[in-house]
Amino acid sequence: QVQLVESGGGLVQAGGSLRLSCTASGRTFSTYVMGWFRQAPGKEREFVAAISWSGRFTPYAPSVKGRFTVSRDNAKNTTYLQMNSLKPEDTAVYYCAADTSSIVQTTEGYYDYWGQGTQVTVSS
Repeated sequence: QVQLVESGGGLVQAGGSLRLSCTASGRTFSTYVMGWFRQAPGKEREFVAAISWSGRFTPYAPSVKGRFTVSRDNAKNTTYLQMNSLKPEDTAVYYCAADTSSIVQTTEGYYDYWGQGTQVTVSS
C-alpha cells in the first residue's frame, strides 16, 4: 500500500552535515507517523527520530538530540532528517519507516512500512 524511498546518504567528514529524504507514495501519508532508524554493522537497528502527522511531536534518541532534526512536508509526501555535527559513530544504514497509527512510537515493531535504506558514512 505504501512505498518509501530514502535518499541523501553518502560519505561526509566528521562535523559535516547531510539531509536525508524519504518520499512516500500513498493517499494516507499525511496521517502517518514517520520514523527514522539506523543500523550499524554488528548492531541492532535503533531508533533515531520520529515525527507525528502534524509535526507537533518529534522524539529523538538521546545520541542525536540537538544534532539531528526531523521534519516533514506533507504536501510533498516527504519526511526529512537533517543531520548536523556528524560523528563517526553515526555511520550506519538509515531507514525511514511509516506507522499507520496516530501515536508516535520509538520501537521498530510498531512501524508498518520500511524504505530500502541509505548508507551514511562519516569519516574521522
